[in-house]
Amino acid sequence: MKKQNRYLSFLLPFRCVAFLLIFVIGAFAVGKKISEISNWWSIVAGIVNIVTILILIVVTKMNGINYWELVNYQKEKTTPKQIISMVIVIVLVGMIGMYFAGFVCYGVIPYAAPMMIAPIPSWLAVINVIVLPVTTAFAEEGLYLGCGVNQIKNKYIAIAVPAFFFALQHSFIPTLFNMQYITYRFLSFLPLTIILCWSYYKKRNPLPIMVGHAIIDIATVVQILATSLVPGLYETMCGM
Repeated sequence: MKKQNRYLSFLLPFRCVAFLLIFVIGAFAVGKKISEISNWWSIVAGIVNIVTILILIVVTKMNGINYWELVNYQKEKTTPKQIISMVIVIVLVGMIGMYFAGFVCYGVIPYAAPMMIAPIPSWLAVINVIVLPVTTAFAEEGLYLGCGVNQIKNKYIAIAVPAFFFALQHSFIPTLFNMQYITYRFLSFLPLTIILCWSYYKKRNPLPIMVGHAIIDIATVVQILATSLVPGLYETMCGM
């Protein structure tokens, strides 16, 4: 990153606010409780991802750079070994974080919030398999690494602040006004977001993180696809 535009770091809370407002306003608009529309989280995430990417494109253009310069992407810098290693790290740390948070907040190992794989209309679930993983990688890494880690000079703040908001956004995906759930979601992702921001700070290479992130999301959307296509599967999986 040749040029720092420190005001870009003020975009870090954007997704937290966006998810909160969408679920609150959405529930009011359809006349339901927020918990009753929680299964739509992946569709909401895809929409917020697209909006985030568009914002990143606009703000980078205003600053005379492009998205790839924002995240410091460099061709031929990444090796297959780096990608595989990052995928393994994301999977292991992600699972450990989720198990730890489940134990702390619910006293259960393993624990997974059931609404995260709740069924949605099947045609949306099919589209979701491609849209969510791809857009999430570009939106979240662009925001938290590009506008966060790359724009803050102090080493510790450059890691801690983006990692905090990176994890916090998950507390509102979906939004539920339950502190136990909010804490669980935050703690589930905080260890991973700290490691991702630290790794990026050291190497300034977004591609392994983006690929690993997309692969993890594919696992989630495939489960949503399965529960959406197979009647009764969701209830069975929740009862396991």
